[in-house]
Amino acid sequence: MARQKIICDCDPGHDDAIAILLAANSPDLELLGLTIVAGNQTLENTGRNACHVLQWLGREQIPVYTGCGRPMVRDRVTAGDIHGKTGLDGPVFPPLRKAPEGEHAVSYLIRTLLASEGDITVVTSGPMTNLGMALRMEPRIAEKIQRIVLMGGSYTNGNVTPAAEFNILADPEAAHVCFTSGRPITMIGLDVTRKVLCYPEIVERMAKAGNCASRLFVDLMKHFCKAQKEVFGWEGGPLHDPVTIACLLDPGLVSTKPMNVQIDLSHGPSYGRTNCDAFGYLGLPATADVAVDIDADRFWDIIEDGLRRYGETEARA
Repeated sequence: MARQKIICDCDPGHDDAIAILLAANSPDLELLGLTIVAGNQTLENTGRNACHVLQWLGREQIPVYTGCGRPMVRDRVTAGDIHGKTGLDGPVFPPLRKAPEGEHAVSYLIRTLLASEGDITVVTSGPMTNLGMALRMEPRIAEKIQRIVLMGGSYTNGNVTPAAEFNILADPEAAHVCFTSGRPITMIGLDVTRKVLCYPEIVERMAKAGNCASRLFVDLMKHFCKAQKEVFGWEGGPLHDPVTIACLLDPGLVSTKPMNVQIDLSHGPSYGRTNCDAFGYLGLPATADVAVDIDADRFWDIIEDGLRRYGETEARA
């Protein structure tokens, strides 16, 4: 059976790093490349973080393409309160040998999708700037995207404002482009990612894998969970981004409901909100399959399985 082809567009980011870890060594997924955007930190930091993670995991052959350093319209925002000054505070990485490719991420997306058989899923776990720009520059790629799976939004409450989730708020205009592209969309929002909190006992469980991947997981979560407790008061940090990869590995993991989703572009107090018509009030066609529930136990099993696929020798000194 052919592996599912994916491109991960991300802004590493502690939870992005775990998503990369899952995707980079899966027997069921073919990770064609990482396209990097500014979000959790600046583009310089997120690009470097992606290279650090792949090098640590022994997956240097996976190419990294840095892309847009600023949103389409709004001013840039970052999440230093959660992810720290580097965007990946906590782990101590060896000297970095891997570097991003010379090609811009938007160019790579356009080139790769146009040359494809329409069999590539684009997974976004940061602001959707790279994909939105690619769709604007070359609209023909839309028909080549098998599905967009994104971590972003919420049909209830936000996590940066009462209305908006960070990835959407960081570039609402790009999200609007993607949500109106006509492609199948699976939206993994805060409504489900807040149900997979990485409590201390989860960290202890993953540490028992005893390899390079589990050590990275533990080091990442020590900082991430501490920051989440300081900001939100939770004893465990919600592991948002890996849910995108986990639901590709196990299609029954997440329950979804078709909804019409519109991005608030008003620049008012609800700017960046994903307005999800859960009850069909508007009588409009559904534009996304919105995640409404998740099997948390199965999710942590997928995380542990992903960690255990890595060996002791795969971390690069």
